[in-house]
Amino acid sequence: MPVTPETLPTPTVTPQEETRDALEPGYLVVVWNDPVNLMVYVVHVFQRVFGWDRKKAERHMLEVHEKGKSVLIRESYEQAESHVHQLLSYSLQATLERDSP
Repeated sequence: MPVTPETLPTPTVTPQEETRDALEPGYLVVVWNDPVNLMVYVVHVFQRVFGWDRKKAERHMLEVHEKGKSVLIRESYEQAESHVHQLLSYSLQATLERDSP
């Protein structure tokens, strides 16, 4: 009796499409508390720079006031750097930090 080899189906592998954001490490825009700027001014700047509504801007402002800093947004390096420069132009203390994986 002849033996016929068994053929197993070839698994289909679909490569995961990863966006550039998923491959690129994120960068955090952090704003720090300072004794100079008024709270209402900080809210105004957050609304202006990020286009946030008043409630979200106030929440981040209070976090800065109470905890000393607030992570505002996670972006690509170029976008985060642009936001930091904008915040600095409004006399806020802001830094750029690499997000940990």
